[in-house]
Amino acid sequence: MKKVVAVFDIGKTNKKFFLFDSDFKEVYKEYIQFKEIKDEDGFPTENLTKLQKWLKEVFNRILSAKKYDIRAINFSSYGASFIHLDKNGNVLTPLYNYLKPLPKKVRDNFYKKHGNPLTIATETSSPPAQMLNSGMQLFWLKTTKPEIYKRIRYSIHFPQYLSFLFTGIPVTEFTSIGCHTALWDYKNNDYHQWVLTEEINCNFPSIISTKTCIKMDYQGKNIHIGVGIHDSSSALIPYLLGEKKPFVLISTGTWSVTLNPFNNTTLTKEDINNNCLNYLDVGGKAIRATRFFMGNKYKTKVKRLCQYFQKDSSYHKSVKFDSGLYQKLKESNQQYFGFQEMEHSRQTKQIDLSVFSSFEEGFHQLMIELVQVQIKTTQVAIGKSTIKKIYIDGGFVENEIFVKLIALNFKEYKVRTTQSPLGSALGAAMIISDKKLDSRFLKDYYQIKKIKPPVLQTLE
Repeated sequence: MKKVVAVFDIGKTNKKFFLFDSDFKEVYKEYIQFKEIKDEDGFPTENLTKLQKWLKEVFNRILSAKKYDIRAINFSSYGASFIHLDKNGNVLTPLYNYLKPLPKKVRDNFYKKHGNPLTIATETSSPPAQMLNSGMQLFWLKTTKPEIYKRIRYSIHFPQYLSFLFTGIPVTEFTSIGCHTALWDYKNNDYHQWVLTEEINCNFPSIISTKTCIKMDYQGKNIHIGVGIHDSSSALIPYLLGEKKPFVLISTGTWSVTLNPFNNTTLTKEDINNNCLNYLDVGGKAIRATRFFMGNKYKTKVKRLCQYFQKDSSYHKSVKFDSGLYQKLKESNQQYFGFQEMEHSRQTKQIDLSVFSSFEEGFHQLMIELVQVQIKTTQVAIGKSTIKKIYIDGGFVENEIFVKLIALNFKEYKVRTTQSPLGSALGAAMIISDKKLDSRFLKDYYQIKKIKPPVLQTLE
């Protein structure tokens, strides 16, 4: 039987399962989607019961088939989401959606007790973002649902809960603590004072290395079980192991996250106001980052364009960069879609699409405005670091207009797109392996493509 590492990669839409061989080549994959359910307030959330059943069914089925020799398993998932367990390990609440609004009364109460919002945001390197700051969820539970909060024995982030399902051992690790949670004091390298004052840290299991594997007898087989990793941090791992020179990674999808592992400067209040934040890497070191809700906004705007111009829902994928159209729209210097990098609500601005003569014109304008925000967030992530290369991965590498506009606006950098359907799953496999990568790994596995800035004609 071929020796493999198994990985569950759990996104908001697609739930994926992979098997990787010793060279990190994919040998098996399957995925599924679940319809969201609603929490007690009627807000959409993960169907945790179905997910739990699927995880066990898939793994047990592959294990019992005895086609592959599974040596280890790890887990990658989105962050900013807690699972709250009672003393018996039972789940106490829904997996609250990070887009769920945090009541203004709760926010006001928090800052009245613990200090200035900007100061706390700077110290925790987490711009205020309601439930997206997962630490605020615990304060919300403590102050509005005390009867439930009192029953919590452990609060663990989503990636660690996936591991817990297989080990029964609750743990905490750096990449989940550090993903815009407002929990971590980056200067003092410990939980922030507000966490200690509220004694919320008592809910957290011990912090262990993200590289940790728990050796267990699982259905009669010795398997090393990883502790899980935050997906954005996981997606960065193959680049860190395969690229020796400083770079930034623009990871595109529902969120566009620009990650810079080579900027060690302390975040300022100005950085926070520019939606800059820090992540923690697997060793607890700060990674400078910026983000905005690009994929979500793109999806809603493209849907409206398709409906208005009576185009198929996939038509936008075929639109090529038109330099004349681009220059015409740039000359007019208009803003129609109104994007903001801090915006993460589900609301969408209504605009009059009759101002555009065609789908192509509206789509170019949409991309111009999106890229304007992307440029700003990427520049903030780069800061004063000596970066010479920009990698772009995720769904937007297929968007010709997006990648060409990035190259056009970052001419002094080497811009590269990469394609890997493995995403954060590969990083989750790598982090529990001691295997070193050779210098050609990214070229061989990630289909690296050089992106040259488009040549623009002078407008008469």
